[in-house]
Amino acid sequence: MEEAPAFELGTDGPKVILVGIDDSVTSLRAGAYAAGLARRQGARLVCVYVEQLSAMYGAASAAGAGAIAAQDEAYSETAADLQQRAQEYAGGIGVPLTFVVARGDPLTELKRVADEVRADAVIVGASTKAGHRWIGSLAVRLVKAGRWPVTVVP
Repeated sequence: MEEAPAFELGTDGPKVILVGIDDSVTSLRAGAYAAGLARRQGARLVCVYVEQLSAMYGAASAAGAGAIAAQDEAYSETAADLQQRAQEYAGGIGVPLTFVVARGDPLTELKRVADEVRADAVIVGASTKAGHRWIGSLAVRLVKAGRWPVTVVP
């Protein structure tokens, strides 16, 4: 009798699907796609919103502090809005959802959360920034990490 090979993430169909979302059209499409995939697969959906730190965090002036506080408030409002919308959508289609708010570099934070939740698949929206053709988009950098199947939604 042969021994079964050791389980490997992503080889038995996704049970944990991670999707990176922000307020862009492509990321919201990615969220809807990920939710549908999670519903069909009977998987748990993990939505991650990453607040990117501004260059202003390095400034220590009083004017900079006010701008940072306003930016923090805007990030919190965006995160709360996205979380509410994600919970309503996932609840409506019967998908278990975990919503994570992280702060920092999107690549670093998505990789960290994907490892923590043992994600079987990562889904992101396609970048609409022209400069990413030369420096690489988040999706390309996730693919290069080579740790999960990555789906890019246009």
